[in-house]
Amino acid sequence: MEPLYQQTHKQVHEIQSHMGRLETADKQSLHLVENEIQASIDQVFSRLERLEILSSKEPPNKRQNAKLRVEQLKYDVQHLQTALRNFQHRRYAREQQERQREELLSRTFTTNGTQKKILDIANMLGLSNTVMRLIEKRAFQDKYFMIGGMLLTCVVMFLVVQYLT
Repeated sequence: MEPLYQQTHKQVHEIQSHMGRLETADKQSLHLVENEIQASIDQVFSRLERLEILSSKEPPNKRQNAKLRVEQLKYDVQHLQTALRNFQHRRYAREQQERQREELLSRTFTTNGTQKKILDIANMLGLSNTVMRLIEKRAFQDKYFMIGGMLLTCVVMFLVVQYLT
């Protein structure tokens, strides 16, 4: 039992050192490191099952200590498994946020495509290109009227405050 316990204990420490590599790994090798860690964890779990069987076959005076050591290893490996899952969850959430950010950024710069779709819909509704151009021209002119009205309102408010106070 002792050589198997020592090998398993050593492998648990190797997994812990590999967990540190997760934070510094680049995106290409990240999946490989994760898969390597997961395979090691699975291997340790199978060794722990074997160790549990062997610990129950130990002499009565050593059995309690052997079971306690195996349980401690199992506890450590479960924490490593949880840490790996948490890391993967954070990575998936980060990748999802990046995808959403890229999608939003690409949407902002597709106004020409949107305008073309609107024109296509208007054509389907029977509006001619001439009418559409008139509408666009009117929208352009309305923007200048709005800006001029805002400036005129600000000037009037300034004059009222100046002369009435």
